[in-house]
Amino acid sequence: MIDVYTASTPNGVKVPIALEELGLHYRVVRINLGAQEQKRPDFLRLNPNGRIPAIVDTDGPGGESLSVFESGAILWYLAEKYHGLMPPNAVERIRALEYTFFQVGGVGPMFGQAGWFMRHNEPMPLAITRYQAESNRLTAVLEARLKTTPWLAGESYSVADIMNFAWLRSPQYAGVELSEYPAVQEWVDRMAARPAVIRGLQAIA
Repeated sequence: MIDVYTASTPNGVKVPIALEELGLHYRVVRINLGAQEQKRPDFLRLNPNGRIPAIVDTDGPGGESLSVFESGAILWYLAEKYHGLMPPNAVERIRALEYTFFQVGGVGPMFGQAGWFMRHNEPMPLAITRYQAESNRLTAVLEARLKTTPWLAGESYSVADIMNFAWLRSPQYAGVELSEYPAVQEWVDRMAARPAVIRGLQAIA
């Protein structure tokens, strides 16, 4: 059994989707972000950074319980352990790694900042312009990739698709209009129609 400490946020939906894709049993432990439950000592023992998601795998290495935090690390751990969501082709495996870190270092932070400044009590035009522009630039990178391949790794569906889909399924949060990125829109639609994705989203709805 895998316990998933999460909430219904872009980062929070990734793990249930991955677990559904892998066909694994798991239990959702909902973290109330508004009540700052992610800052409480019991959660900080799982993730000292005080952010969701985190997991506890009761059958970790050596049969011992293992906690893992950071969504990219969690998905990579699950894909490695359960031999799914990781392309068998060596080149595609590297591409999956690239686009996983592309989300971790680019899409997530930039989309997050764009959304935060857009909704801040005091308008900050310079910050909004900067982060919206960067969010659109990153989406254009995905557009170029998805014009040439069905999935971000290539022919194989992988952790990279789940990582990026979690943010691109609600791009208006960052001022991104997917009508300007038809390949990304088509990919988002295909992702959203996958039964495991639907179940993963419903698990924390």
